Amino acid sequence: MRLLNAALPVLLSGVLGACAPAVTGAAPGSPASSLRAAFSDAGVAWTVGGRTCVARAPAFEPVCPALPGVVDVAWNAGQAWAGVPSLGAVVTLDGAARSVSVGRVAVMSGARVYRENGSAVEYAGVAAAGVLGQPSAAVTGGDGQEYVLQDGRVVRVADGWVLPGAGFTLLNVRPDGVAGGAQPEVVTATGTYRLTGTALERVDAAGVVRARVPHGPGRLGVVGAWLVTVVPSGEVRVFGPDLAAR
Repeated sequence: MRLLNAALPVLLSGVLGACAPAVTGAAPGSPASSLRAAFSDAGVAWTVGGRTCVARAPAFEPVCPALPGVVDVAWNAGQAWAGVPSLGAVVTLDGAARSVSVGRVAVMSGARVYRENGSAVEYAGVAAAGVLGQPSAAVTGGDGQEYVLQDGRVVRVADGWVLPGAGFTLLNVRPDGVAGGAQPEVVTATGTYRLTGTALERVDAAGVVRARVPHGPGRLGVVGAWLVTVVPSGEVRVFGPDLAAR
């Protein structure tokens, strides 16, 4: 793999300049089911219906570059990236315009870009271990391992081990790895947080709901000390550990 030639960065600098302000428990085909989001200490990036945005902490003001047909987003080394199959590349969403030629992107994790045939490449353009067949989601787990979702099952990329369970629609990062699920969920020192489709909840170790606020379908992640959500309309909400809105 290689960096794209000089012509593409010039093109991308033009589209990246066209910016405007602006996971899941949803039926297949709905806006919420097509929403993809990635979280890091730097902020949140998301894409839905091919349109993508990034909102950096602490302001969380969305910036939405005019990129064609983004399929997934990820954070790598503090930089938000978008996968654009029609360009055969991943490109940065804000800051200095960068692009890496990777072929037709399917999904992205924090460490790798997976193509439609399951092969993978790192963000530096170096070939990496992939999987056989196209994954529908990918994450770097809390254990540092790569995991993908294929046909509703969670697969560890390093050795092809399939985690117990089936019928999952998304991947949730855990401190010790990942878990397949049907609702966005994160685990922190203050409890487990989940989006049910009608509420954002905090659950204790015994499974008792300790706090709840109304919230529609979307994606959920941790950004620094905050719980952050994004919904298909592009609204970003920020909560403290007690679910008090910031």
